[in-house]
Amino acid sequence: MIEELLPESVVAVEAFGDQEDRVTALYPEEERLVERAVDKRRREFAAVRICARRAMEKLGVPPQPVLPGQRGAPRWPDGIAGSMTHCEGYRAAALVRAADLASLGIDAEPHGPLPDGVFDSVAVPAEQARHRELCAVRPEVHWDRLLFSAKESVYKAWFPLTRAWLDFSEADIDLWPAPGSAARGGFHARLLVPGPLVGGVRLTGFEGRWLVADSLVLTAVSVPHS
Repeated sequence: MIEELLPESVVAVEAFGDQEDRVTALYPEEERLVERAVDKRRREFAAVRICARRAMEKLGVPPQPVLPGQRGAPRWPDGIAGSMTHCEGYRAAALVRAADLASLGIDAEPHGPLPDGVFDSVAVPAEQARHRELCAVRPEVHWDRLLFSAKESVYKAWFPLTRAWLDFSEADIDLWPAPGSAARGGFHARLLVPGPLVGGVRLTGFEGRWLVADSLVLTAVSVPHS
C-alpha cells in the first residue's frame, strides 16, 4: 500500500501481521542492539529490517545491516536514501537512490483516535482549526491520527537533510482529501523554522500524500532535488 504514495523511483516493501517477525534474520551487530529488549520489540526490529533488505535487493544493493545513527535515524548504504516504519500489524521500508530523491519519509499508524491529550500537544492552532472543519466534513477519518502520522513522515524526511530536531510545533500541516474520496489525499507541511538547502534552494515546506486502508493510516513525504 505504501508504494501508492511514493514516486516510481522508490522501492517499497511491506509486511502485515507477524508473518515476517523472525529475529533470526538479524545480523550480529543488529542482534546486539535488541538482545535485552522485550520479545515484541525484537520482532518488530527484525521484521522492518527484513523489509529494508528486500528493498535493497530490488535496488541491486547487497543486503547489509541497518544500524541506528544520530537520533536513532537508520544509516543507509552509500548512495541510498530511505525510511522505515512499523506499528501493530504492519511494517514497511522504502528506499531510493540518492540521485533520484533528496530525501523521503514514511509512517504508519493504527486508524484510531489519538490518546487523550496528544492532539493538543502536537497540533498548532491553525491545525486545530482545520481539524474541526475536516471532522465535520469527513467524520469517518481519524484526522488527529492522520496529522500525527504526517508530522512523523515530515520529520523523517527533514532529518537526513538537516541532522537537526524538528518539533511538532515547527511545521503547520494542511491535510485534504482527494476529490470524491475519504480514504486518500494529500498534505502540505509549511515549515515554521528555516528549512534545509536542497540544490541551492532553501525549502519552505514539504509535500506529502496519505492513505487510509485496512485499519491503517499511511503517510509519505518525498523531497525532489529541484
